[in-house]
Amino acid sequence: MAYKAKFKVWRGDAESGELHDFLVEVNEGEVVLDIIHRLQATQAPDLAVRWNCKAGKCGSCSAEVNGRPRLLCMTRMSTFTEDETVTVTPMRTFPVIRDLVTDVSFNYTKAREIPSFTPPADLAPGDYRMQQVDVERSQEFRKCIECFLCQNTCHVVRDHEDNKESFSGPRFLMRVAELEMHPLDTADRVPAAQEANGLGLCNITKCCTEVCPEHIKITDNALIPMKERVADRKYDPIVWLGNKLFRRTTKN
Repeated sequence: MAYKAKFKVWRGDAESGELHDFLVEVNEGEVVLDIIHRLQATQAPDLAVRWNCKAGKCGSCSAEVNGRPRLLCMTRMSTFTEDETVTVTPMRTFPVIRDLVTDVSFNYTKAREIPSFTPPADLAPGDYRMQQVDVERSQEFRKCIECFLCQNTCHVVRDHEDNKESFSGPRFLMRVAELEMHPLDTADRVPAAQEANGLGLCNITKCCTEVCPEHIKITDNALIPMKERVADRKYDPIVWLGNKLFRRTTKN
């Protein structure tokens, strides 16, 4: 059954902007992205919004709905009551380009900083052999659609702009964990996780996990295990002694 919904949509650019009020028709089964498209078609033809697949798989239509980071195409209008005002704003952590479109290039910069998959030097690509049990831990992380909602909601960068240089954010710390857990990856990623990617700044509040549209357990299955590996390397007395003996043997 159709009804008229009250919307507040942020309009503006990098210099300034404000919320604009709209009254727009909503039909049964629609999502917020449908309403944004209807606004473009009927009231605001110059409204900028990024989207692609409309199926929750491309990660393009990330925004904030009533203050919560969401995919517009996966947020059903049935979530809200008919008399509720729905507020749509751009992701707060990234610079606004125009309206609901933000500049997420920070994420691509961080992606390039992570060394790629490093298989054994003497292993040809066609000779890769792994059991499913060996890849199950890291396979979950490959569901990531790079919507960057986890990056947006992470308060380490959301509330502290100066952390962006030294902190890769949950999406890319998860990438480090994925490679570290890969049975054929030979690179030692533990030191970089702490020193180059800023793992120590994460205080495991699980806000990244809460907003993940793919329901990846980012904190429990990626960030905490990497923190444990860093702690083992730095503070486990047996590991510390082994490292000392290994270095001494090498020098002799």
